[in-house]
Amino acid sequence: MPTCESSSGVRRWLTFASGLVECLCFAGAVFGWASLVFVLKTEGYFSSLCVNTTGVNATQVLDCSRQDEQFSLVFTIASFMNNFLTLPNGFLFDRFGTTVARLFGIFLYTMGTMMVAFSTPALSNQLFPALSLVAVGGILFLITNMQVGNLFGSRRSTIITLYNGAFDSSSALFLVIKLLHEAGVSVRASFLFLAACGVFHLFRTFFLMPRKFIPYPLPDHYTYGVNCGKSKTLSLEQAKANGDAHGMTEEITPNNGVPVKQDKSFRECFLSRFFMWHLVWLSVMQLRHYLFIGTLNPFLHRLTAGEPSLVSQYINAFAITQLCGVLCAPWNGLIMDRLKGKPRAAGESEQDVDLRASVLSLFLTALQCLLFSVCATIPFLPLQYLTFILQVLNRSFLYGGNAAFISVAFPSCHFGKLYGLVMALSAVFSLLQYACFALVNEVLDGDPLYVNIGLTVLSLLAFIHPLSVYLHCRNLASQRAKSNAITASS
Repeated sequence: MPTCESSSGVRRWLTFASGLVECLCFAGAVFGWASLVFVLKTEGYFSSLCVNTTGVNATQVLDCSRQDEQFSLVFTIASFMNNFLTLPNGFLFDRFGTTVARLFGIFLYTMGTMMVAFSTPALSNQLFPALSLVAVGGILFLITNMQVGNLFGSRRSTIITLYNGAFDSSSALFLVIKLLHEAGVSVRASFLFLAACGVFHLFRTFFLMPRKFIPYPLPDHYTYGVNCGKSKTLSLEQAKANGDAHGMTEEITPNNGVPVKQDKSFRECFLSRFFMWHLVWLSVMQLRHYLFIGTLNPFLHRLTAGEPSLVSQYINAFAITQLCGVLCAPWNGLIMDRLKGKPRAAGESEQDVDLRASVLSLFLTALQCLLFSVCATIPFLPLQYLTFILQVLNRSFLYGGNAAFISVAFPSCHFGKLYGLVMALSAVFSLLQYACFALVNEVLDGDPLYVNIGLTVLSLLAFIHPLSVYLHCRNLASQRAKSNAITASS
């Protein structure tokens, strides 16, 4: 008969695997928008906005720029809500725990998929609230799953980035819906199936996730969910005694009772240089990605001269590359975990090691974004295959690195709030994508070249953050060296 310890080990791996499936198949579906737009255009959504205009040689041309603008607006609002509402969702998670946050997310996701299922071309505006609900519900799946990394100790950063990569790859869900639609499966049937998958999410919530939080560092004999014996879950008092940072302002070492350094307050974290430059780092790169995804369909129409089969081919290629996000993201975590494995210098704390390990990750992410933006700027159709590869690689590093940096640079009792705040503030910045789209359409006659050049220059700001963290780590190393020299001479 299996012991509690062995069943706990099996449960941890089931939690990890099912969480990966949840992030991979559901959480970030809204970012596969380019594939869904192709289907919705075929179905006639917003088609009333297409008008006949007089083109060259007095020929009648169907102008659907206003239809593209509405689709872009749907994605702009959904992506904004996805990030901005991460702030209250982070507070909800920190205050009420995993079960409450997940039940709320499941409700939103199910409502959103049901609204898409029962939408029609006559009710095209229903897409606005529907996609926003799908986006917000999906980010809650990701937020509650990232703590699973705490179950695996030294592989924590790898698992956090892996889940974020799975979140990125889930954008391929809309490619599956597009391919099913081409095979004769209706949009309604596909989204009703997604709504029915709420049963899977509920099962994970009650059987494979904690009611409150997974602490870090993980206490001995930690259990969660439905298990044998009298210790159904770790109490808050036990969690605090074993190092759970949720709700803690001071930790007590279990052996000698000597208080250790107090955690920074939420306000101190928010006003820190690290947070501000991290916000800039995330915001400029996220804006670049959102504008690319939201305008990909009309961009490809321009490069292919409107050839539907060629547009479909490139949309499929883009969606397929999104599947690779789950393969690319762990590289970021592996880089951080590998660098953390190096021997510590004398007097170097665990957080100092974590920060030192994050510098290369932050720099590589900024460099990838610059290369992606340059390729996306060049209006050469075959080059877009390379653009798609760089985009998914950079996006995987971006969101995985964002979560991993917040988890190592700030106290874990503020993780949900700080993660939500940085996503919310970056969402406000990302609203510029609609202004950029309007500028391209209304002023630049549909040519995005100058806007793309501007965004490429803007992305250079992302390099300030890794430089700032590097200088901080070098300053700490210098202080430790001086302190060690004084100690040795005395």
